[in-house]
Amino acid sequence: MSAEFNCATCEKVVCHTEHAADGPDNCPTRTRGDTFARVAAEYEKPEVAEFARQASIQEFECYLRLPEGMTPRNPRVEETAQFAKKMGYRKLGIAFCAGLRNEAGILDEILTRRGFEVVSVCCKTGGIAKETIGLKPEQKIAGPDKFESMCNPIAQATLLNEAGTDFNIAVGLCVGHDSLFFRYAKAPTTVLIAKDRVFGHNPVAGLYQSKSYYAKLRRRE
Repeated sequence: MSAEFNCATCEKVVCHTEHAADGPDNCPTRTRGDTFARVAAEYEKPEVAEFARQASIQEFECYLRLPEGMTPRNPRVEETAQFAKKMGYRKLGIAFCAGLRNEAGILDEILTRRGFEVVSVCCKTGGIAKETIGLKPEQKIAGPDKFESMCNPIAQATLLNEAGTDFNIAVGLCVGHDSLFFRYAKAPTTVLIAKDRVFGHNPVAGLYQSKSYYAKLRRRE
């Protein structure tokens, strides 16, 4: 097998052009032809092909072509609703963090107004004590003597599976908890809000400030 690829550090970035074959020696476009052949077969499946087609149409429609140049037109909330309409989805699931209950309520209202049936489930559903999964008293946010429910992303996914949602939307699930939700959810899932307790749920701010105020993010360990 060829040297491991690392697209994030590529200096040529030609894979989106007609010169894709001119990438660096470890470019997967050049070295993993067998992988792309297998992947191509997946796009031949009707349901996958339609999902990918509509996603690309949604991407295209996110820009206005003005005389002064292209400009974006739709926030992610609008994109999410439009894509769900394109796919013919009727029942949408919202898996949200208890700390973003307000945002989940606003999203519910927006989607309901757009004609969707909405089912939402909080991360604390079930009310199961954190000790159940092995947390020590001193590891509870509320304090060692307080009752604290564990986040239950598997239950969130299972409840939305049982509700028969067509499409799920993750709203602020914790790192790790979101991964479990994605693993157990049967319907496809998109992320509307990625939790970031410091940067107001705008994680990319950490990258932008990693060479200034948050240089500590670049420390070596």
